[in-house]
Amino acid sequence: MAIPKPVSLYPTYAELKNFSFNDYADLQEFLQSGDSWWMSHWRWGQEFLSYTGRNKSEHTFTRFRNETERFLAWVFLVKCTPMERLRKADILEYADFCWQPPVSWICLANHEKFLVNNGQYIQNPSWAPFRLKQPKRSNNSGPKPDKKKYKPSQQTLVAMFTAIIAFYRYLMNEEFLYGNPAQIAKPDCRHFIKDAQVKEIRRLTSDQWQYVFNVVMTMAEENPIYERSLFVICTLKTLFLRISELSERPQWTPIMSHFWQDSDGSWWLKIFGKGRKLRDITVPDSFIPFLKRYRSYRNLSPLPASGENQPIVEKIRGRGGMTSRQLNRIVQQVFDRAYDEMRRMENEDKAHRLKVASTHWLRHTGASMEIERGRALKDLSEDLGHSSMATTDTIYVHTESQVRAESGKERDVK
Repeated sequence: MAIPKPVSLYPTYAELKNFSFNDYADLQEFLQSGDSWWMSHWRWGQEFLSYTGRNKSEHTFTRFRNETERFLAWVFLVKCTPMERLRKADILEYADFCWQPPVSWICLANHEKFLVNNGQYIQNPSWAPFRLKQPKRSNNSGPKPDKKKYKPSQQTLVAMFTAIIAFYRYLMNEEFLYGNPAQIAKPDCRHFIKDAQVKEIRRLTSDQWQYVFNVVMTMAEENPIYERSLFVICTLKTLFLRISELSERPQWTPIMSHFWQDSDGSWWLKIFGKGRKLRDITVPDSFIPFLKRYRSYRNLSPLPASGENQPIVEKIRGRGGMTSRQLNRIVQQVFDRAYDEMRRMENEDKAHRLKVASTHWLRHTGASMEIERGRALKDLSEDLGHSSMATTDTIYVHTESQVRAESGKERDVK
């Protein structure tokens, strides 16, 4: 029997806070069409996600929402068994399902879960809980991607288990359930691969970074509207920021007075980071001219002062700071131009990484260059906001692998 196509179960956190089934008639009809426990399970998910939205980052909420939604859709439509009756073997069965989901559960692009129609939130027929990612800059005129080739990455599998374990743990703490089969199933998931690979840092080479910097500098010189792009690129790379740390969020807006100078004349930037933690990042002298330049473009004084409440990165149209999605578009535009320029001046092989690079690569690039410069690991770890130096060491210090690679180049075929 064919597996029914799932429906989206949960809106954004802002909409979930004021949720009413009066606005979601499609969803209510779906939940009432199933067994009586469907509605109670949905409410468990609602409570868990509301808790996550209050206490975790926006990124964590979105990730947990997607995983909770997928899992409950499988519980409702595939397993047809309430969570209190699921055991370790059932969770492993769910992992198998995620490894190769039905084609009807896969889409090719990000879609909104709900559409607005006559004041009602209705199901978006284009949405599906799994997405087959397409290569960047892919040609839309080419053959349609084969959804049967979908395979989750190891990181995706880890994220799936992390979310489901957290969901069960929440329900146990609230005394809805009395066991966590996901916790004991994870070590036995056959799709996990024990990783002894050389860890590659997703960063730009010095040459690629130089193309990015030169391209965005030229853009700003030719048209002042790109002064914001220049500032964003330099800030993410030089101050090792995550894109969320520069964006406006419901609980935090980065403002100019978060740049501050201590009694010794050193500049710092106060950041609201991962885990809802505040930290201060050192601001190097080389960054100050770019800060002054961007502030001049915005008709502000050369340097920030205490009490300034202007967003660090301001929308050109409208008021307030920029969202992560808007900042991502700015960075991607620069990457695309740098890729085209490097491919024209050098070749495709050298430019290729710019084609696949993401915004987070700027953070990795800046941190890796600091390691190569010889900066103390402890100081860099604190600027990055890592909980321990071991994290920084694991991610960025790969000197031994470089030595091994160099020695490996000396092998001869003959």
